[in-house]
Amino acid sequence: MINQQFAKLLHDVADILELQQVPWKPQAYRKAARSIESLQDDLAEIFKIKGKRGLEDVPGVGSGIADHIIEYIKKGSVKKFQTILKKAPKGYTELLEIEGLGPRKAKILTEKLDINNLSDLRKALEKHKLRSVAGFGETTEQNLLKSLALHEIGQKRMLLGKALPLAEEIIMLLKKKVQIQQIQYAGSLRRMKDTIGDIDILVVSSDAANVMHVFRHLPSVQRVLASGETKSSVILKEGVHVDLRVLPKESYGAALQYFTGSKDHNIALRNIAIKKGYKLSEYGLFSKKTGKQVAGATEEEVYSKLGFPYIPPELRESAGELDAAQKGKLPKLIEPADIRGDLHVHTKLSDGTESIEAMVSAAQKLGYEYVAITDHSPSEKIAHGLEIDRLKQQWKQIDALSIKYKIRILKGSEVDIRADGTLDYPDEILRQLHIAVCSIHSRFKSSKQEMTQRVCSALENKYLDILGHPSGRLIGQREPYEIDFAKIFDTAAQNKKVIEINSQLARLDLNGPHIRLAKEYGLLFSIDTDSHASTQLLNMRYGVAQARRGWLTKAEVVNTLQLAGLRKVFRRIPDNY
Repeated sequence: MINQQFAKLLHDVADILELQQVPWKPQAYRKAARSIESLQDDLAEIFKIKGKRGLEDVPGVGSGIADHIIEYIKKGSVKKFQTILKKAPKGYTELLEIEGLGPRKAKILTEKLDINNLSDLRKALEKHKLRSVAGFGETTEQNLLKSLALHEIGQKRMLLGKALPLAEEIIMLLKKKVQIQQIQYAGSLRRMKDTIGDIDILVVSSDAANVMHVFRHLPSVQRVLASGETKSSVILKEGVHVDLRVLPKESYGAALQYFTGSKDHNIALRNIAIKKGYKLSEYGLFSKKTGKQVAGATEEEVYSKLGFPYIPPELRESAGELDAAQKGKLPKLIEPADIRGDLHVHTKLSDGTESIEAMVSAAQKLGYEYVAITDHSPSEKIAHGLEIDRLKQQWKQIDALSIKYKIRILKGSEVDIRADGTLDYPDEILRQLHIAVCSIHSRFKSSKQEMTQRVCSALENKYLDILGHPSGRLIGQREPYEIDFAKIFDTAAQNKKVIEINSQLARLDLNGPHIRLAKEYGLLFSIDTDSHASTQLLNMRYGVAQARRGWLTKAEVVNTLQLAGLRKVFRRIPDNY
């Protein structure tokens, strides 16, 4: 798929145009880029089947951008964009990948210190050269060092939401082209960790040679690293390493358990096997006395032979799951099918790419019972937050659409939590909202004490319903706030607030460990997509995966409730609505 490459190109061009103070185009390019990033279909396939008109159906893509996409598909570049990129300071777009370096600061560094790449930036930071430039003090230096380290880690790992579709596409193509009895991805991907180092795929097939041949010649393969009879390794065009193994059916379950991990979970399980007189490996479970295999065809029989019920992959982190399993205390984890609605959705009235109706229609097609429209509040000027007049106009649109659609459209807002902990709308507006998702979007570098007090003050506001993306992290880009989560969760529990699990690919916020901590306080959760395009509603599965990693059940997630039950949690939703 060319989607991610073209979207990045649009982002890079937008950054340069913003530096040149070109009006409106940077915003238009970024809007199109966000929409393209979330597309499930390849731009090249859309053009092949539907032509230019099909490209123009993508939200945010008009005739001009469609022409650029066509040129990129045919030539691998866009002449106009190449001209713009050449006008940028050397290394400028690379520097912009670092949190804390906006267009102005990046330009200053290239001009004043001849910093042309990230290696130059690291050397300059380590030698404290930035302190000689006005506006770059010791604090900025420390923040940039942290951001650079975070970026370097992110470059080595891929977001869960980027890796999983790649693995699923490989599996789909192999099933289509080769006789396969069993196939599954393993590793941290199967455990649904927020980032993935590489992808492991395990296969049972009577035609191993053909499986290997087809795998090595998939369209997504850029380079073959190793080629064998039962194992091959490749690098995909997206840069991710993929290993594929063909296994005998009698070992498949043991191998799947072994390669799924985690390492600590496997060590603990192997030690238990030894105590019971067995040897456990990727080849199977064997009797130490006789050497015969006693289990291995399925994971279930491996766990059962060792005295355990099946343990879901998301729990296999050596975090108490084996003890809980032995005691029969594993939770019945929430499933994607349990979700009845999405309570955090944006439209083009703020920084989304599609209309209210498009988002509502997409939610209804997913079988949802309700969806909350939660555009930004006024302080989010960069996201075109809604002033009161525009918010009231939105309510009128929702009223009109509510007649047309069966799904219940809730009047919500993502309300900014200001620096002093107050909310970004007056009470007279807040009390008219069915749901207020309240989040922080500014002053991320506040002290731990300041940030904790800010959030606790907001949680004490009776109109805050859901605390949005509570840690504020952007994976590989921005670290979580310095904040006292124990105090936050205690305050939330005292005030009967709901905690969000945000399903955005770069957020997945809260993560598994924080969810488990919040769970200890008896809190309820809302798994939301924070969608800015209709295709992003499908990201719900990633939030559900984090909920499962946090040991959550259906009963602990409010948007598994029918609307009648949801009204009991959020009491501003009218009974007759």
